[in-house]
Parts: sequence; structure tokens; C-alpha cells
Amino acid sequence: MAASCALDLVLQEERGFYYDAHYKDLTLNDTHFGLIDKQAKKAVAEKQPFERIEVSRAEALEVFAENEFKVEIINELPEDKTITVYRCGPLVDLCRGPHIPNTSFVKAFACLKASASYWRGKADRESLQRVYGISFPDSKRLKEYQHMIEEAKKRDHRLLGQSQKLFFFHPLSPGSCFFLPNGAIIYNKLMDFLRKEYRERGYQEVLSPNIYNMQLWETSGHAANYKDNMFVFEIEKQEFGLKPMNCPGHCLMFGHEVRSYRELPLRMADFGVLHRNELSGALTGLTRVRRFQQDDAHIFCTESQIKDEVRACLEFIDYVYKIFGFEYELELSTRPEKYLGDIETWNKAEQQLTEALNEFGKPWKINEADGAFYGPKIDIGVFDALKRKFQCATLQLDFQLPLRFKLTYSAEDEAKLERPVMIHRAILGSVERMFAILLEHYNGKWPLWLSPRQAIVCCVSANSLTYAKEVHAQIRAAGFHVDIDMTDRTIQKKVREAQLAQFNYILVVGAKEAESGKVSLRVRDRADLSTESIADVIARFNDEVAAFQ
Repeated sequence: MAASCALDLVLQEERGFYYDAHYKDLTLNDTHFGLIDKQAKKAVAEKQPFERIEVSRAEALEVFAENEFKVEIINELPEDKTITVYRCGPLVDLCRGPHIPNTSFVKAFACLKASASYWRGKADRESLQRVYGISFPDSKRLKEYQHMIEEAKKRDHRLLGQSQKLFFFHPLSPGSCFFLPNGAIIYNKLMDFLRKEYRERGYQEVLSPNIYNMQLWETSGHAANYKDNMFVFEIEKQEFGLKPMNCPGHCLMFGHEVRSYRELPLRMADFGVLHRNELSGALTGLTRVRRFQQDDAHIFCTESQIKDEVRACLEFIDYVYKIFGFEYELELSTRPEKYLGDIETWNKAEQQLTEALNEFGKPWKINEADGAFYGPKIDIGVFDALKRKFQCATLQLDFQLPLRFKLTYSAEDEAKLERPVMIHRAILGSVERMFAILLEHYNGKWPLWLSPRQAIVCCVSANSLTYAKEVHAQIRAAGFHVDIDMTDRTIQKKVREAQLAQFNYILVVGAKEAESGKVSLRVRDRADLSTESIADVIARFNDEVAAFQ
């Protein structure tokens, strides 16, 4: 099997790794995993050491002369780059390392899946076979991971979204989601939740265009660095593009009028629709789409305001993630090797981010040299109910866009103009992606404040239908999403269907309830019933929603 392939790079992920290979006439699948497992166990038993070897460019090209992929990589390495290969048993591979001392440290190993991929992610390049694997220092952790994988399959947002009739995709608009009524309820509630917080925290919501002349993207730098990921087209012999992000448009809004230091910080929030030209093979449910919205905001402030603004953003993130039940971790990403601007400004910005993180009081780590080229940033990784990590919120300082767009404000000395600092800030990130994460996090059991199926009224028989309609009308008038089951099925079947549909509350009404003006209330995951008045039910719902917000 290995003789017909040209090996690509080994790449490490947060959870496991993958290896790409180029085969002429073979498609890898689960049936090949046994062969891979057998070879891995053999290598472990032999305690094969990992030997690091530095080679010259000429030596590297000679070693991998028959591997066009690695030759391409070697030829693109900087002249002053140290090239290393690692020898492990019969394998010699191009790799930066470092590695464990020898293969015996791998106590548990498993192949996870196989899939197709394109060389360097480009659809016009060679098609490769990708094998995903994972290893642990003991079998217990591997079993725990495999259990988590099985649980994750059950919680797959694409399956839950279909069973709960929340959304679907269609080949006539790939990568663009159709949100059905119940899905739209959740989507809008997420945005309404943020809007309420914006009012409390001094944000101003704005609306910006979807289409811009490419001159805008040339000014921002996206035409040179991001055009392949944009949808570009011609209007009246001029080139235009759908916006992939809001920040350049917000720069136009800031520069639209003369600004004073008294207006700063200026916090612009925008739920504008964004489009990114993702490869069709990379589209994955709601987690990787072409059309999406972000809870996007840009804060224009003075350098002296950076610390306070960043700390306020961290407090905002903490508030939102506690409501969702997320744990999270913080990393400060510092100046990369290639950066724009002067070191003094970078040092000052990193110092302010450090002080903001320290004052925030949560543990954090430094991620050396991983900042954006235009400024340092704080990365926030969230953990869902299965302890999977996701990157959602972000805080990025930007000194370059204000410079590119020549943004200024008048200082206290009004004869003097200063350049603002721009803070890029998102909490949910992509609303579509957060929708998927929350759907899997809650396993489809939405909390009452987010649920599109907050309650359902189930009448015992046709004799109690009139009263059931009255109950339905009163709860609906109180602002809750309530359905009514008016079918002729048995009450047992109605209740069972309501439980499977994940209604938070099931209100059973019969002759006895109609006579007393009350309902028999059943909570989604509990079998016990309580008898309550309609007013008490509404009060209960209001209290439960208020507890989350």
C-alpha cells in the first residue's frame, strides 16, 4: 500500500494529528485502519528512537528527489532556514520536530477517519488521501476520548438540526443555510440577547453595505491578501466584492465625519451579512459556511483607553459564556516575526493587554509570536459539555487599518490630530457556528430563554379543546413560544411526542383542569406533574428566563 504513495507533511492538531498521502489508484477507508494499527503497534514494540538530523538544502532535495510535494516545500524554505529530517526506524521524513524520545512512549493509538483533501487546500491541486489519528500515554484516556467521539456523533448538529426542523442546506446555494421558523427563533434570540447587552455597555449598532468597490479592499489590504476568499464580480466595468468582514466599512463610517477625543471610545456593532468563498470540500454544516453573520464590533479608542476597553470586553465575554455554561481559557498572542509598525507601539500595546488580563483576574497564558501582523490579540478558547475546544471570541488590536484609512480625531489640543487604535471584537463569533456549538453543547435541549419550543398544550380529549385553546392563547399573549396538540391521539402519545420534540414544558389539560382553571405541568425530563394556575405558569416561565439574563 505504501509503495504507491508520495508522503506529504505530518500536521499536528489540538486533538490528534493527520497525515496526507498521494495515491495513484487507491482510496483509503476504514478497512485500511487495521493495517495501519498493526504497523503502529510493531513500531511501538521495537522502541524505535526519533533521531534529529540537520541537512543542507541540496541534501534535502536529494533525499526527497522522488517526492514532488516535499521538493516544493524545500524549495520554498527561506535560505537561512535550518532544514531538519527525522529518522524513526525505516522512515526518514522532513519535519521540524521536536518528538518524543522513542515510539514506546505511545501507549495507545487509534485511526479515527479517512477523507480526501487537496494539496495545500487548493481545489486546482493534486487530490490527496488524509488519515486522521490520535495517541495517548495510556489506554484509559484513549477509551475516554473514543467515548467522547461516539457521544459527539449522537450530538452532531446536522442530525439534531434535521430532527428538530431547525435548518437545512440546498445544493442550489452551497454553504448558505436555510433557517426554518424554529431555527430562526433561536438565531434571532442570540442576536437580541447581544443587542440588549449592547445598550447596557455603550455600543451603537450600525448597518453597513454588503457590496463594495474593490478600491475599498485595496485600501484595507484585503485585495492583496484575501481576494481568493472573496466573491468578486463586475458591475458597469468596475470590480466589486461581497464583504467578508465589516472592519473596512466601519473605518469609512468613522472617517465620515470629523471626530473628537470626546467621542472616544466609539463602539460600533454590526450584525451585517458576510460572505467568504470557502472551498466546497471544506463546507461542514453550520461550522464552515459561505454566508454568515457575526456579532461583530469595532472599538475606536485612544492608546490610553486600550486597557479599560479590553478589560470591559473580557467581562462581557465572561458574562455571556457563563450564561451558556462554557468554561474557557485565555491566551495573549504577541508580536510575530513579520509585523507592521514600530516595536515601541507593539510593546506598549502588549503591556496594556497584559495589565487588562491581570486585572481581569482569570488565568492566562502567553502564545509567543502568534499575534496578527497588524497587532497583538487575546484568543479565547471555549470548552463545551464534551470538553471540546472551540475558538469563538476574539480581541485584536489593530494599528494598521486606522493608518491605511487615514483615520484621525482631534486631541484635547484641538490643533493636533491623533490616530485612533482599533479593537476588533467578537463574542459569539459566527452566529451560525455558535448555533452549531450550542446545539451540540445542549444536545438539543435548549434552555427556556433560547428554546423555540418553550411549551405545548396537550388536551386529554376533544371535550377539553376549548379550554386548551384558552390556555394556549394566554401563554402566547405573555410572549412565549407555545404550541397546541389538537390531534385525536391518546394523551400518552401526545406527551411522548412532546418529550421527543424537546418542549421545555408540557401542559396537560382535561375536564378536571378546565373546571379548576388550572393545568397539569410536566417538565421536559421529569415524570412528575404539578398542578398550577395559568398565571403561576407564566410567572414560572418569566422567572426562569430572567435567571439566565
